[in-house]
Amino acid sequence: MNSLKLLYILLLIVFSTSCSHKTWTITHATSTKIAIDKNTDKIANNTYIAYLQPIKQKVDAQMKEVIGEATETMTGHAPESLLSNFSADVYRKAATANLGEQVDIAIVNLGGLRTEVPAGKITVGKVFELMPFENELVVLWLKGDKLLELLQYFASMGGEGVSGLRMEIENGKAVNITIGSNPIDTNKLYIIATNDYLAGGNDKMTQLAQAEKRVNTGLKVRTMLLNYIKEETKKGNKIQSKLDGRVKKN
Repeated sequence: MNSLKLLYILLLIVFSTSCSHKTWTITHATSTKIAIDKNTDKIANNTYIAYLQPIKQKVDAQMKEVIGEATETMTGHAPESLLSNFSADVYRKAATANLGEQVDIAIVNLGGLRTEVPAGKITVGKVFELMPFENELVVLWLKGDKLLELLQYFASMGGEGVSGLRMEIENGKAVNITIGSNPIDTNKLYIIATNDYLAGGNDKMTQLAQAEKRVNTGLKVRTMLLNYIKEETKKGNKIQSKLDGRVKKN
């Protein structure tokens, strides 16, 4: 075989192997549980800890800042709670101020309220615990028939956090629904304040993703809550909520 033919064969082998797609298959995998406790300090990187220490001290100081005072402990539960009422009312007030137009309803998910707010001093850190996510305040325009479907879902779940409406739950169905002081109108467009997570139809609130219009305010929900508490404190007001029968389970 002459050198030219040999070169040709070698080139064919190189190109044919380089163009083939390799597939990889996992044949074995193991995992190890590493406990994060006092024993972990033995393997800690002290140089990195020293580097982080001044940053941690600064963050701790910010989290411990007292920004208000709660008159009583607020917890979140269905069908209606002090914490869900408080949160939903703040949503609606903030959205109305941002939009420059009265917002009809606010909707918050009880599962998104991650801690209770104890009676007494409210710190920045407590608000971060309550709202650890980077959710944004969103305003939606939703047709009344879709809103009715959503409220029926709320009734099947035992209730959710709302503001601006009243409803009763009988045998898992939403009845006697009023918005403002008027019965729900299935042909009307209602302005709704919520967060971007729910606005995307998550937590099975698919109707919210079917809104006629959506405005992203750019305001983080956590910032909205912090601002409200600080503003009320400046006015000399304590943070409080009340149960007013907006969601009743018969």
